[in-house]
Amino acid sequence: VSGRGEADIISTVEFNHTGELLATGDKGGRVVIFQREPESQTEPFSQGEYNVYSTFQSHEPEFDYLKSLEIEEKINKIRWLPQQNAAHFLLSTNDKTVKLWKVSERDKRPEGYNLKDEEGRIKDLSTVTSLQVPVLKPVDLMVEVSPRRVFANAHTYHINSISVNSDYETYMSADDLRINLWHLDITDRSFNIVDIKPANMEDLTEVITAAEFHPHHCNLFVYSSSKGTLRLCDMREAALCDKHSKLFEEPEDPSAHSFFSEIISSVSDVKFSHSGRYLLTRDYLTAKVWDLNMESKPLETYQVHDYLRSKLCSLYENDCIFDKFECAWNGSDSVIMTGAYNNFFRMFDRNTKRDVTLEASRESSKPRAVLKPRRVCAAGGKRRKDDISVDSLDFTKKILHTAWHPTENIIAIAATNNLYIFQDKLSSEMH
Repeated sequence: VSGRGEADIISTVEFNHTGELLATGDKGGRVVIFQREPESQTEPFSQGEYNVYSTFQSHEPEFDYLKSLEIEEKINKIRWLPQQNAAHFLLSTNDKTVKLWKVSERDKRPEGYNLKDEEGRIKDLSTVTSLQVPVLKPVDLMVEVSPRRVFANAHTYHINSISVNSDYETYMSADDLRINLWHLDITDRSFNIVDIKPANMEDLTEVITAAEFHPHHCNLFVYSSSKGTLRLCDMREAALCDKHSKLFEEPEDPSAHSFFSEIISSVSDVKFSHSGRYLLTRDYLTAKVWDLNMESKPLETYQVHDYLRSKLCSLYENDCIFDKFECAWNGSDSVIMTGAYNNFFRMFDRNTKRDVTLEASRESSKPRAVLKPRRVCAAGGKRRKDDISVDSLDFTKKILHTAWHPTENIIAIAATNNLYIFQDKLSSEMH
C-alpha cells in the first residue's frame, strides 16, 4: 500500500490484540485501518491479505496562540484497546492531544418510524392515523468511526508514547519530561506519575524517550531515557513515581567513548515481551534484551548495523544519528525485529542466535515471493556477490516503524510512505 507526498509518510503501525486489524497513522493526521480477509476455499493464497477497512482524519493541524507554536497533525502513536463487544476502540495521539475512537459496523437501518418520514423530517401529527412497528432493513455494510473522548491540555512537551494498562481502564501518556495517568472515561483530569523536569531548565540532562505498561501487572511500567537508562516503576509504592524501583543501565566502556557516545546510547524504543519477563530496547546501533531480574547489564545485545560505526560523523551532519527506530517481539518472544536504512530491516533469533537482514521492496511483497537475505559489507571489506557497500546505502529510506502480528508470522513494515505486509515469507534463514 503506498501513498504520495509528505502527508502520506507513515508515522506508526499497530496490530490489534487478535491481529485481524492493523492500523497506521501518518504525518497528515490520518488513520488507515486494514482488515484481514477471511480464508478463501477457492484461492488458498488470498488468506491473510489485509485490505483497507476504514480511513479517517484523526487530528488536524492546530495553533497554540499562547506560545505561537504550530501543533502538527502527525500521528505519533496508535494503541488498540482489547475488544469487549462488536465495536473496536483505539487511542491515537499527536504531539499534544490523545483521542479515543470507536470503530463500528452498520449493516441494518431502521425504517417505518411513526413520527418521521423517510427523509427523517418530523411528520405533521394530524396525518398520523395508524401506528406501525419500525423494522430493521439490511443495507450495504458501513464502517463508522466516531470520536468518543478527547484527552487534551495535559502535556507541555511533545507526547512520544501512549500505553494502555492491563486493567483496561487506564492508560498513560508520556512526553519529554512527564508521564500522565488517565482513566479512559475521564477527560478533564489526569494524574502526573513521573516528572523529571528540573527546577532550573539549564540543569536538564536527560529526557523521557518512551514508556510502556507491563502486559500483566497493572502497577508496573517502564520508561526509557536519552541517557540509555531504563527505569521500572511501581505505582503501589508512591503516587509520584519519581523514585524508580529498578534502574537498568549498562556501564560504558571507557575505551569506546567518543563524541557520539551519548547520542547513540539514547534509547529510542522499549517494549515488554509478551511474557512480561523481558524488556527489548533499541538505541542507534544495537537492540538489547534485558531480564527484569537483572539490572546490571543486558541479557543479550544485537548489532543492528555495526558497519555504521565508522560513519557516525556524516550521520551526525545529515541528522540521521537522531533517527528513532522502533523494535518488536514476535508472538512467542523468540525473535526480535527492528528497522535500519536502505529499506532494510533486521531479525534476530534469540534461540539459534541467527540473524538476517531483509529488504522491504515492491519485488519482495509480491505473492509467493520469498524475502531474500541481504548483506552489507563494511567500507574496505571483502565484497561477495550481491553484497551492498556501506557507501551505497540510501539513508533517506529508513524503516523506523514495524509491527509483528500477536500470534502469527505476519509483519507490517512502514517504509516511508509505503506499507508492506509480509506473511510466512521468512525464508529458512531464520527457521
